[in-house]
Amino acid sequence: MRLARIIVDGRPTPVVVEGDIAYEAIGDWFAGAPRRGRELGPFESFAVLPPVERPSKIVAVGLNYAAHVTENDPTRKIPDEPVVFLKPPSALLSHGGTILLPPGNRIDYEAELCIVIGRRAYRVGETEALDYVLGYTCGNDVSHRDQQYKDGQWVRGKGYDTFCPLGPWIETEVDPSDLAIVSRLNGEVRQNARTSQMLFPPAFLIAFISNVMTLEPGDVIMTGTPYGVGPMEPGDVVEVEIEGIGVLRNPVGARADRC
Repeated sequence: MRLARIIVDGRPTPVVVEGDIAYEAIGDWFAGAPRRGRELGPFESFAVLPPVERPSKIVAVGLNYAAHVTENDPTRKIPDEPVVFLKPPSALLSHGGTILLPPGNRIDYEAELCIVIGRRAYRVGETEALDYVLGYTCGNDVSHRDQQYKDGQWVRGKGYDTFCPLGPWIETEVDPSDLAIVSRLNGEVRQNARTSQMLFPPAFLIAFISNVMTLEPGDVIMTGTPYGVGPMEPGDVVEVEIEGIGVLRNPVGARADRC
């Protein structure tokens, strides 16, 4: 089942998407599968919202594909455990929303499989971890490299408004273990990998993170990006496509203060 949020008659509306048609979603996503209600129309004819509403946190994982570890820094070593950081919920951006670039020399796209938590997860084991998942969506961990390297930590460089595009929906019925993940810049493939190449797979990440912090329903885990990241410029269009989920598409623009 594909779960999304759109604007209908000026109001945020949860929907079920089948084919290219949006239907009203009846029932709480986090209290069992919602039922399909009345037909609303073609999904792409509506303004789309991020598929999660006010997550308590967005937990991101760095350096989770071996080929990406040394892509921008040849001195990096393969991590022994997940490298975890946070992106603020204020960075969320919908499918179709414009990524706004602040001043800087290099701001990169990063295609990622994202996990949406379905129920509270506190110190769960790896074998049961996927039972706590609502579903999966496409994400783009937009990264301001100048500030990331200058600061020595990643919060500012990855925390700008619009730096966390997610969508277009949450897919609840997909196995995350071996999915193709692709990014395209202006239609040209830039990243092309499989989730089976992760150093730390989704179940391990949920267990690891939930032993550090309690994960709440609607929280998001960004699972890391494969090799092939690169810079964006105003006027570009970035797409993240994940097998079995869909395509997240965002144009790129300049923030008002960009030089």
